[in-house]
Amino acid sequence: MDVTSRPPSASETIASFASAFDPASLDDSHIRTCGRAIADTFAVCIAASDEPAVHRMRGYVAGLTPGLEHPTSASRPGFARIWGRREATTVEGAALLNGTAAHVLDFDDASSPMSGHPSVALLPALMALGEARDISAGRLASGYVVGLEIACKLGKALATTHYDRGWHMTSSVGTIAAAAACAHLLGLDVAATVSAIGLAVAQTAGTRANFGFDAKSFQAGQCGAAALRAVLLAERGFSASPGAIDGRAGYTSLYSNSEDISAQLHKLGELPLEIERSGVEIKKYPACYAVHRALDGLFELKKEFDLKLDDIESVEIETSYGALSPLIRGVPASGVEAKFSMGYAVAAAIEDGVIGLSSFTDAAVHRPRLQSFIERVSASEVAGGMTPRWASVAVRTKDGRLLSRHIDSLRGAPSNPLSDQELIEKITDCLAWADSPIDAVSLYEAATNLRGFSVREVLDAIEGATNPAYEVH
Repeated sequence: MDVTSRPPSASETIASFASAFDPASLDDSHIRTCGRAIADTFAVCIAASDEPAVHRMRGYVAGLTPGLEHPTSASRPGFARIWGRREATTVEGAALLNGTAAHVLDFDDASSPMSGHPSVALLPALMALGEARDISAGRLASGYVVGLEIACKLGKALATTHYDRGWHMTSSVGTIAAAAACAHLLGLDVAATVSAIGLAVAQTAGTRANFGFDAKSFQAGQCGAAALRAVLLAERGFSASPGAIDGRAGYTSLYSNSEDISAQLHKLGELPLEIERSGVEIKKYPACYAVHRALDGLFELKKEFDLKLDDIESVEIETSYGALSPLIRGVPASGVEAKFSMGYAVAAAIEDGVIGLSSFTDAAVHRPRLQSFIERVSASEVAGGMTPRWASVAVRTKDGRLLSRHIDSLRGAPSNPLSDQELIEKITDCLAWADSPIDAVSLYEAATNLRGFSVREVLDAIEGATNPAYEVH
């Protein structure tokens, strides 16, 4: 590919970074962050096992490769497991199902710079491919770091326009990042990676109009499946335009406002890497991230003043620009919709003193006391940038008090992370919700102990499998 007569395109810049990134440059903190993301993503995937959307997707994927069982098929090239079920399918099918399930409960991690969910975009594809090709877990961690770097830089470069147009950035940005990450995992050269990126652009989509419906989680699962399709085709020589992102008729023109994204992309690989600079934000509550800061502030007020639902006249929330965009207005009709309702989240937090998986059953949402309180909750955005994000909570009590909290760094953010014990408690809740036999501590220890093992071995340890260890190639 001759690029001497022109500056490198966005695809070429991304591909050069992904191809050249050295896994040996990762330190223990990078590996540990990846391991915690694996543990969290796997757990929230298992927690969703009995959700209707997961049953529907499982039936669809089963029709692609009927009769496959794990572990006998796991060692066959091209196949990967469905997490927690001792079943296997194609790598695309595994990424689609595991990614969909990991996003159904809206409990998977997030990234403010990306304006999306990085691990659900990256890990189902990386782990399926790593398992099918028997790749080392250290190389998988390197792919995760590469993908996160790209997702954050693209998120920053596209700023508010792309999101304001209604794109679901987990899938619209994540598919490109996941394709480059998987190309790195396979060690593809720059030319093949450019094609993988172009083939990813050919498939990237996802609309915020689907929030509150099964399609939102499908968009997250499709992200990984599309990325794998792009990489596996590129590996076989399938070509795509180097201008697929920033060409005249490319991604930035069609999906955004023709921004010049080169400045951010030229920072790819700059130290500190995004895995340190931005990290990943592990969710404390199984609801849309837009309600989390408000909940943190509300729980502080509830603890200090012993607030009860009957004590409160109104709750007013102000937050940074764009933070409320994913949320629904009015009274939610179901548990799925309630995950995107600020009013319901506030009412449930005050009434129950906790927000957990049981908060979002249909029965919990339909409680008359909570439904009638929702109209007392108001939320508004303040003009300005999307980051840094913040929220202020003001509670007006019936006896005339005004109680307030301002939250910048939420629980689970890199600057205020969940402790190991808090993450294990979340994993325990997820596994118990699904009645899974997997042990939470064993899952966490296996996921955070990546060096020297293959992806297969890590997954076997996570699931408590007893089949013999595979040789790493």
